[in-house]
Amino acid sequence: MLNRMEMTRIFLAAADAATFREAAHQLGTSPQKVTRAIQEFERVLGEPLFHRSTRQTHITAFGAEVARQARDALESFDQLFIANGRQRADTVAGRVGVTAPRAIGRRYLAGYVATLMRLHPGLSIELCLDDELTDAVASRIDIGIRIGAVRDRRYIARTAGGVPVRVVVAPSLVEAVGVPTDLDELKRLPLSTLIDRNSGRPWPWMFRGETNFIPATSTLTCDDAETELEMTLAGMVFAQVPHYLAAPYLASGQLVEVLVEQAPSPFELIVYRTQSGPVPRRVRVVFDHLLASFSAPEFFPFEQ
Repeated sequence: MLNRMEMTRIFLAAADAATFREAAHQLGTSPQKVTRAIQEFERVLGEPLFHRSTRQTHITAFGAEVARQARDALESFDQLFIANGRQRADTVAGRVGVTAPRAIGRRYLAGYVATLMRLHPGLSIELCLDDELTDAVASRIDIGIRIGAVRDRRYIARTAGGVPVRVVVAPSLVEAVGVPTDLDELKRLPLSTLIDRNSGRPWPWMFRGETNFIPATSTLTCDDAETELEMTLAGMVFAQVPHYLAAPYLASGQLVEVLVEQAPSPFELIVYRTQSGPVPRRVRVVFDHLLASFSAPEFFPFEQ
């Protein structure tokens, strides 16, 4: 059975043609299909649309009025796709869901997004800041930023750069306890332990050659990287933190780095899309902007 939209289009072709056969030729279909469509249309409306003879057809007065209304209706229907197709091609508007670790979100992502929103006022950005990988479906995530591998093969992932981790300390604590020259000396100093909120377990301290350890005793234990950084700045502990957190304080001299030669290889910073097929222009624009922002050392401090 034909749907009403297809039936209407066949009717209009027949209204403009001398015969149903000519209408069928224009539509690339059979005369029988045109005849069945007209018969069904007449059955639905309850009145004849054409006067028929063996050689030609003539539209009835009722049919002519129906044709006028049908053309207006189809034109409005087609404009729906034309207008929205043009909007998708030429404008950047609508909701985009973005997730990132809390510290990156607060310190960097918010500024990058604000810049883009000023360029495209129609954008609506929904941020979900979480240190664990967010459920993309439940949270309606379009784009994510993560440190380390993104294992879901359905995602389109790009590496923006490498994120080093640093062992840092306030100069006041260095004056009090000295500078460690190896890991054994480091283990005897006031250290922090950062807790993984998802598992409840401590994150290990990591070093070159896949060496790692968890402090046997910790001066500070917490589950928030920025709180750990504040305690480090206060001269309470040594901490191992991502360079993007420590960068401004290393530059100002509020922190110093120790055991530089023992630093592990940088972790990858990944920007990913959760949709692997065609994506709305707004999502692609936000993705490209964030990838460029996190790839630029003048904006996001990797190794400086």
